[in-house]
Amino acid sequence: MDAEIIKSNRRTIELKICTDGHLQVRAPHYMTDAAIADFLNKKSEWIARHQTRIKERQQKKAQEPPVQQLSPQDIRALADQAMKVIPDRVRFYAEKIGVDYGRVTIRNQKTRWGSCSAKGNLNFNCLLMLTPEDVQDYVVIHELCHRKEMNHSPKFWSEVAKIMPDYRNSKIWLKENGEDIIRRMLG
Repeated sequence: MDAEIIKSNRRTIELKICTDGHLQVRAPHYMTDAAIADFLNKKSEWIARHQTRIKERQQKKAQEPPVQQLSPQDIRALADQAMKVIPDRVRFYAEKIGVDYGRVTIRNQKTRWGSCSAKGNLNFNCLLMLTPEDVQDYVVIHELCHRKEMNHSPKFWSEVAKIMPDYRNSKIWLKENGEDIIRRMLG
């Protein structure tokens, strides 16, 4: 199986199917090539299924008309709108979740919808303003739940589900539509 293998000081192995369909494997330094190959063999059905989905999505996108690009003025207007909306949502959900946070920053990011630093500073993508309100809430809740769990463990997802039991719908919406929104900024 053709895969890009990246070894680092991590403790676990991670698979990632990149947007171009190639497989990336992140593994601990101590993991042998044979152990990685065995892991890939066990995950071969999952890998094939996801690579097929990506190919199908690429074929569908190739048939779609080009997306309308956002101008710098559009992006500024989205950032201004986000500064009016997002901090209020953060305050509301932080109280519900029972966490504190640092600064709230709005950015025009090309890869992330939101992030939470170890110090509790929150960053949100201004393009969230182009998503449905429940998706915006999901991203805010997701980042605030990192104030309890700085990972994506089952315990983290349990915290998200306490506040938004149907969070998976928003997560799927972002997965299916987010790339098209971000492409509008890339020009």
